[in-house]
Amino acid sequence: MSAPEETFSALRGQLHEAAQTFAGGPDALEGILLGIVDDVDRAVREPLEIFPVCHHSPASATAMARRLREKQPKVVYLELCEDMTPLLTELRNCKLPVAIQAFASEVEGFPAEWSPLSVVAPITEASAEYQAIAYALDTPGVELVLVDRSSDHVFQWDARATGSDEPADPDAPPAEEEAALHGDAVGVEIGDLRPRFAELEEHLLRHGKVRHWSEWWHQYVELPLGDSDHDTYRQVMFLIGSLFRRLAPGDPQRVGVDEDRERFMWTRMREHLAATGTEVEDCLYVCGAYHAASRVAEFGVHGTDTFEISPRSATEWRYGLIPSSHAAIEAQFGLAAGSVSIAATVWAKNVRRTRVRPYRLAGQAGTKKPRKAVAATASVPAPPASDRLTGFLQRPPVLDRLDETELLGWSVDIVRAARRNGYLASTADAIAVFETSILLAGMRDRAKPTPYDFQDAAVTCIEKDSVPGRRDVRRLVEIMMGGDRVGQVGYDALPPLARDVHDRLAPLGLGLQQRGVQRALLDIASEPRLERCSDVLWMLRYLMPQGAARPIMGERKLGERPIQESWDLALGTHQRALIELGYEGVSIEQVLEQRLRRTAYSAQATTATVLEAVEDATLYLRSHRLADELGTRALEVLSAERGVEGAPEVLGRIRRLLAYYRTSRPVLPPWIESFVKAGYAHYCTLLPTAFTDEDATVRQVGAMLGFLFSMEGLALSLGCDRTQLELAVVQSHPQDPSKTALLWAAQVQLGQLSRADLRARCDELLGNPLVVPVYPRYLSGFVHALEPVPGLADFVVEAVSNAFGRLPDPVLLPWLPTLITTLRADGAESAPLLVREAGRMFPGRLAALDAWVPPWRAQPEPAAGMPPTGAERGGCALLTAHPATCDAVADLLGCDGVWETPDEGPTGAELTARHPATAEALAVLLDSA
Repeated sequence: MSAPEETFSALRGQLHEAAQTFAGGPDALEGILLGIVDDVDRAVREPLEIFPVCHHSPASATAMARRLREKQPKVVYLELCEDMTPLLTELRNCKLPVAIQAFASEVEGFPAEWSPLSVVAPITEASAEYQAIAYALDTPGVELVLVDRSSDHVFQWDARATGSDEPADPDAPPAEEEAALHGDAVGVEIGDLRPRFAELEEHLLRHGKVRHWSEWWHQYVELPLGDSDHDTYRQVMFLIGSLFRRLAPGDPQRVGVDEDRERFMWTRMREHLAATGTEVEDCLYVCGAYHAASRVAEFGVHGTDTFEISPRSATEWRYGLIPSSHAAIEAQFGLAAGSVSIAATVWAKNVRRTRVRPYRLAGQAGTKKPRKAVAATASVPAPPASDRLTGFLQRPPVLDRLDETELLGWSVDIVRAARRNGYLASTADAIAVFETSILLAGMRDRAKPTPYDFQDAAVTCIEKDSVPGRRDVRRLVEIMMGGDRVGQVGYDALPPLARDVHDRLAPLGLGLQQRGVQRALLDIASEPRLERCSDVLWMLRYLMPQGAARPIMGERKLGERPIQESWDLALGTHQRALIELGYEGVSIEQVLEQRLRRTAYSAQATTATVLEAVEDATLYLRSHRLADELGTRALEVLSAERGVEGAPEVLGRIRRLLAYYRTSRPVLPPWIESFVKAGYAHYCTLLPTAFTDEDATVRQVGAMLGFLFSMEGLALSLGCDRTQLELAVVQSHPQDPSKTALLWAAQVQLGQLSRADLRARCDELLGNPLVVPVYPRYLSGFVHALEPVPGLADFVVEAVSNAFGRLPDPVLLPWLPTLITTLRADGAESAPLLVREAGRMFPGRLAALDAWVPPWRAQPEPAAGMPPTGAERGGCALLTAHPATCDAVADLLGCDGVWETPDEGPTGAELTARHPATAEALAVLLDSA
C-alpha cells in the first residue's frame, strides 16, 4: 500500500470492525462506511485543492478567510453560474445581502408558459463565496473563474414541467414583504448540505434533540468546526458531503442533474488550466461539500474529457443585482426562520474570537476602509495530508462554558423589546427566561444555551394567548439576534432605467433609495418643472407593484392637467421591481410602450383591452403615433369579435376618447372614425342575436344600444344607414322581460313606439296577475335603458312609482335589493339622472305630499266662467284674422297655398286656455299702462 493510501488506514480498520460488530458481517453498511472514507481520501488527494463549503455557514466563511490568507491562490474557481461573472465587480456598490439575478422575459427554446425565467444567487457577508469574491477582486494578480452551469442550462437541465411534489417546510418563515424579495426565481446556492430524504433528517433531529435542520447544523457542525484547523475542516466537510450523498441521494433526476453539474465544472476547470497554463498548486476550487465528494469519471484534473457541454438556447438573458434579505434566503432555500440572522451573529463572534481578518470589498457600504491589498505571492506547498478525521470523530464534544453575561443581556433585551411591542413583561420574566434557557439547554445535553434554546425559553415565558402587536415573541428574538437584514443595490450598480428614474425624480428632494414610505408633495401650479416628476410617477404606478408609487391626492384623466398631487413612494422597498424594469428597456417610456404593444397584440386581446391600451398611451405617454397604431389594432380586433361581453367597457372608453379628441384635435383621427363606422355596422348585425342569447346580459345589450344611439350622428355623417338599425330592432324578439323592456325603449327612441303605447303596455302588465311576479324584471330593463335612451328618465320614474304603489309586498320587497345593486354596479351614471328627475316630479316639502297628484295622472280642465279664448274658438285666430303677412312670405318663397277653414273644437295652443292667469295679469298690466 502506497503512502497516500495509508492516510486513512486506521479509520478504515475501525469502520470495518464497527460494521462487523453492528451488522454481524460484511454487508451494505460496511460498503457505505468504507465508501465514505474512500470519498474523503479521493478528495484530499486531488492535486487541485478543493475547499468544501456550506451555504451561508459562518464556519465555512471563517475557514475560507483563513485559508485564503495562508495559501494566496492566483486562481479561484467558484461554484456559481458562469454567465454571472460581469456582475461581481458591482457588489462593491451594494449593501449586503443582495442577489445576483439572470432574467429573461422572452424565451426561445423553452415552453412559453415558463416565461419569465429568473435565476438568483444570494450573497451574504457571512458566506465563504463572498470571502472568495472579495479576495479575488481586491487582490492584484488573482483571477476569479465561475465554473458552474449557466443560467440557460439551469432551465435546460431542470424538468420544470413535471412540477414539484415536495411538501412545504413547516419551519419556513412567513410570507412577508421581505421574504418575497426573490419572487418566483429559481435559487442557486453554493454548498447545499441537507439530507435528501425525510427519514434521515427526522432521525438526526430526534436524536439531536432539536426542532429543525438549521438548529442541528448549528449545534453539531458550526460550533465544533468554528475553531478547527484547515485539514480537519476539509475532511469533516468531505465526510458530511459523502455521508449525505451515499445515505440519502434523493430523487434520481436531481442526482443526475448534480452529476452533470460536477462534470460541467471539472470540464471548465480543465479547459481553463489548459488555456492559461496555470499551475494546479496556485488554484483553489470552492464548491459545496456535496459536490466535493463526487464519484463521476470527470472528477479531478486528470479525469476523463468525455462530457460534452450543450450549447445555450437563443433566449436573451439580462443580468443585474437585486436586493435580498435574510428572510428571502430562508424562504427560498427552506431554512428555519431567523437562521440566517443567527448565522450572521455567529460569524461576527467567530471573527472576534479567532481574530481572522475577513475580506471585504473596497468601498462597500457598511464596511471599514480596507488595508492596502497586497499581490498574491507564490503559494506555499501544502504538507502531506494527515488523518485528522479519526481524532475529530473520537474526540468528545467540548462543552462550551456558560456565558452568563451574554445570556443575561439577551434576557433583558427581549423583555425590553416585548414591552415596546405591547407585552406586559417585567423583570421577573427576564429572570424566568434566563433560568428556562439554562434548563432547556440541560434537557438537550448542552452546557451553553444556543440562540434556539433562548428563543424557545422566551416564547414559553413571555408569549400570551394573543399577540398584542404586529410581532410575536419569536419574531422579536429574531430581530434582537440581528434582525432581518435587507440589502440594497447602490446607485452605480443599478441598470440605466433605474438610474434614470432616480435622476428624474431628484427635484422631489427625497431619499428614494431608502426603505419605507415617503410622502411627496407636488405643487405643479407654482413649480411647473414638477409636472415631469408627475409623469414619471404615474408611469411607475402603472408598471410597478401596488404600493411602490401610490397617489394620495390627484388623478390623471384625458384632457386634464395636474395642479397639485400627493404621493406615497416606496421605491427603496420595491427596488427589485424597479431593477427588473431595467431588463426590459433603457427608459420607462420604452418599457411602457412595449407592454402596451404586447397587450394589444396578444392572442387574448379584446376590443376593450386594446382601447384601454390606446387610452393609456394617450394618458401616460401622450403619444399620438402609438395611440393611432393601437387604435387601428382595436378596429381589427372589433371586426373579428363575435361576442358582446366587452360592449359596456368599449362604450365607456370610446366615449372618453371621442370627447378628448374633439377638444384637443382639430379633426378626429382616421382610426376613430373608422372604428365608429365599423362599430355601428358590427353592433347592428349582432343586435338581434344578442337580444335572444341567454349568455348576453341586459347590461351588455344596453351598452350595444348605447353605442348605436350615442354614435349615430357621427356614424350617419360617415356614410352609415339608419335603416340598418331600424331593421335590427324590428328583427329582435327577446323572451327575457328585462330585454323586452330594453327593446321597447329602443323602439321609443326610433319613433316606432309612442310613449302613450308604452304606458299602456306597462299598465296592462300591472293589471295581469300572471305577469305581476316578473314585473320587477321589466323595471330592471327600463333602468338599464337609461344608458342608451336617457330621455326616458321621467318615464322610468313613473314606472317605478307605479310599481311601488301597485305591486304587492311579496313581489316588491325581494326586488328592492336587486334595484339597489343594479343602480350601484351598473347604473352609476343613471342614478343621478333618476334622482334629478324624481326631484323635479315629486313635491319638495312633506306637507305638500298629501295633496300631490302625480303628473301622469293629472287631468287639468279649463277654468269655469272664463270666456272662450281664440284657441277654443278655432285655433290660432290671429293668423286667420290677418293673413297678409303669411301670404307675403309664401310669395317670397314661391309657394302656392290655400287657407283652410279651422275645424271645430280646441286646437292650436291650448296652454293659455288652461292657465289664463298669466295672460290676465299681463292684460291688467297693459290696461294700467
